[in-house]
Amino acid sequence: MAYSSLEDCLLDLENTGQLVRIKEEVDPNLQMAAIHLRVFEAAGPALLFENVKGSRFRAASNIYGTLDRSKFIFRDSLELVRQLIAIKNNPIKAIKHPFQHFKTGIAAFKALPKKNPLSRPVMHSKIALHEIPQVIHWPKDGGAFVTLPQVYTEDPDCPGIMNANLGMYRIQISGNQYLPDQEAGLHYQLHRGIGVHQTKANKKGKNLKVSIFAGGPPAHAVAAVMPLPEGISEMTFAGVLGRKRFGYCYDDEGFCISTDADFVITGEVKPGENKPEGPFGDHLGYYSLTHPFPLMHIHKVYARKNAIWPFTVVGRPPQEDTSFGQLIHEMTGAAVQQEIPGLQQVHAVDAAGVHPLLLAIGSERYTPYMPSKQPAELLTIANHILGTGQLSLAKFLFITADDTMQLDTHNVPAYFQYVFERLVTQRDIHFYTNTSMDTLDYSGTGLNTGSKVVFAAYGEPVRRLSIEVPSNLYNLKGFENPILVMPGVVAIQSIAYENAQQSKIEMEALSSMLQGLGYPIQSGMPLAESTVLIIVCDDAAFTACTLNNFLWVCFTRCNPSHDIYGVDAFTQNKHWGCNGPIIFDARIKPHHAPAVEKDPAVEKSIEKYFNKGGSLYGKLA
Repeated sequence: MAYSSLEDCLLDLENTGQLVRIKEEVDPNLQMAAIHLRVFEAAGPALLFENVKGSRFRAASNIYGTLDRSKFIFRDSLELVRQLIAIKNNPIKAIKHPFQHFKTGIAAFKALPKKNPLSRPVMHSKIALHEIPQVIHWPKDGGAFVTLPQVYTEDPDCPGIMNANLGMYRIQISGNQYLPDQEAGLHYQLHRGIGVHQTKANKKGKNLKVSIFAGGPPAHAVAAVMPLPEGISEMTFAGVLGRKRFGYCYDDEGFCISTDADFVITGEVKPGENKPEGPFGDHLGYYSLTHPFPLMHIHKVYARKNAIWPFTVVGRPPQEDTSFGQLIHEMTGAAVQQEIPGLQQVHAVDAAGVHPLLLAIGSERYTPYMPSKQPAELLTIANHILGTGQLSLAKFLFITADDTMQLDTHNVPAYFQYVFERLVTQRDIHFYTNTSMDTLDYSGTGLNTGSKVVFAAYGEPVRRLSIEVPSNLYNLKGFENPILVMPGVVAIQSIAYENAQQSKIEMEALSSMLQGLGYPIQSGMPLAESTVLIIVCDDAAFTACTLNNFLWVCFTRCNPSHDIYGVDAFTQNKHWGCNGPIIFDARIKPHHAPAVEKDPAVEKSIEKYFNKGGSLYGKLA
């Protein structure tokens, strides 16, 4: 369906029973986010807050809270988008079958952005930045943030909308040292599209003009997060997905204005100007801390009549951005696999924070004439994965080949069992040290710095995985409460982490105790039953309680080069391996950011909205 505005979409959701209006006054300081979180956790409806304390504007959230709702919103264009991406990845097919893709080409042409002939924004009035709902999401957040922005910048070398970048980067609009109504903080990494534009502007000694769009047809928000193939414009993609042409014009100072957005914030980033941004409760489930990020000098803020402010809440996954990822997967299909030769499947595991953990299946065709099977092509594919777009932010990459074609990376327990049965710990663990990391991941040695590791396993099983905790793990000095997480994986808790030096002493002591108990990983026939991975953590019961807890604790709290140990470990020709179980030190470290936690007082204050007489009473399953 072609929505003309955000409100048009929300009315459609309401008419189909997928939206609830909250008529009572709600405080944007923590209450709105707390309500959103509770509704999302219950797979509840989209929300329209009609009475936002301190603002004359309404606000909406949980619009994309389930995959089914996201697919409903784009029900008339999903297949068309799939075809366009398929054509981009296989243009020869389009040449061979031109009439089959004729409608696709016409639709793409009709989706090209159109320039509004008027020189001024025709449907917006100027407002102050503080008039926007000042949504504060988590108790330790540094101020109010924009969490569903469409950040627009143009290439200083090739200006114009067709060479522009539309990305979704969080924006801090209050708090810290920002001058009220005059400044905002832009949180992004320099390898992103906006960062490339800023680097070019800096070299020219020019200010970078930035326009932040909020609201408008939902296709615009999805376009801002879509990992598009090279050469496809986000603005054109938004037009295809939304089945309408993206309208824009320029104001008197040359700032791009979306004539479809509910709000537009314009401003400039000057070369070399930063201010502290954060903290912010982010999608790994921890706060990203205060760091200097580019400063945006606010020029003007525009709002449509009866505008609606969209927002989402991120935190420990799954959250609403999980549905964004699922929707993107629905649209892109095998696009990544087609970009990387030999890659059959790849899964960025949401429960582990997306970037920390990738599971992949590739081909192994390099030496089919050899009698024994071992990783070869898989390592080439792994290097390609770690050099590709957002996949380059991965910290742990597990990769295997499946001759049966039955393994699925989305079946995480079965995938790990398959890999751990085949992992040769002396050979199959490969580290990348002193490398770049996701800005939001604090497990490393500093901002943007840390390490990566690839576990590449292939061949016949070399062991059976233990299905219960071995009895001798119950009597280890300094370690207690061992609990089976999954076959071959045991969580065990220890005293609080102090520092890297002390951790090394403790993990080597654990390794020595295990080696003394006869803990090499057995291989050969008959296959011995083995524990492959031991996770040292602060709370073994919590870690082993659910699969999601294991994934979150294990892969967000480890820096591979510093926190992976092994029983009877060795380094040979600069390759690290071990003859016994692998050990992850997944305890919380002093340099880690704190985990996001709900405020009990706020949770109590929102009960009235869910109790009898409240707008949400009886609206959740």
